[in-house]
Amino acid sequence: MRIVVKIGSNVLTRPDGRLSIAHIAALVEEVAALYEAGHRVMVVTSGAVAAGCARISLPPVIDRVIRRQVLSAVGQPSLMDTYRTCFSTTGLPMGQILVTKSDFADRDHSENIRQCITALLDHGVIPVINENDAVSVESLMFTDNDELSGQVARLFNVDLVVILSSVDGLYTGDPADPASELIREVRPGEDRSGGVVRSTSSKGRGGMTTKLSVTSALAREGIACAVANGNRPGVLKAVVFGDPPDFPCTRFLPAERRG
Repeated sequence: MRIVVKIGSNVLTRPDGRLSIAHIAALVEEVAALYEAGHRVMVVTSGAVAAGCARISLPPVIDRVIRRQVLSAVGQPSLMDTYRTCFSTTGLPMGQILVTKSDFADRDHSENIRQCITALLDHGVIPVINENDAVSVESLMFTDNDELSGQVARLFNVDLVVILSSVDGLYTGDPADPASELIREVRPGEDRSGGVVRSTSSKGRGGMTTKLSVTSALAREGIACAVANGNRPGVLKAVVFGDPPDFPCTRFLPAERRG
């Protein structure tokens, strides 16, 4: 299968905001296992800004776009070096791809992205894709990397998108409320927005609202999706191979593809 794995900032970092190298290494091993099983895997990663926050301090009064540009420029090398180190232990090389939203709006640019990632995959290189926040202005920003993962999924017409978050999936209400229940399955066209808590994660721009919007749209287009807790060991094996079958996550069933 062609699989996009999106990893959120809250999954990649420790409570103190620094990158969790041990956790990133564990996820990289899971990605490598998918590769060894014959799947073509593309990783969409967050974490550059969070990595930058751990390296420098900025004044509290600063334009938020400039803040993001500076932190991502400082943090992106640390993030990629961590991925490079972790992938090297699996014997797999990785390649960095940095994009902006406008790249996908331009036909030539998007084709160049497709050709580059295809060439990486053909040569056994795992593409690790992130938004180029250092050069993005607000009008060129993705809502978050969930939206970016959707664009990559469409570009390659993938079979599955796995969004790794800090919760088990979509709930009927606030996940912190004991009365809320995990929604295991969402069928094409089914509206589950009523129970979504409209808040963003502590270290990223996204939230469950964007995840629901992206996954629902992809499912309508025939691309299967899942939202799962990236902090659970064996999450990719469970989601992709269904082992164990009762693993907690939300699966978005795809509509029948046309053409």
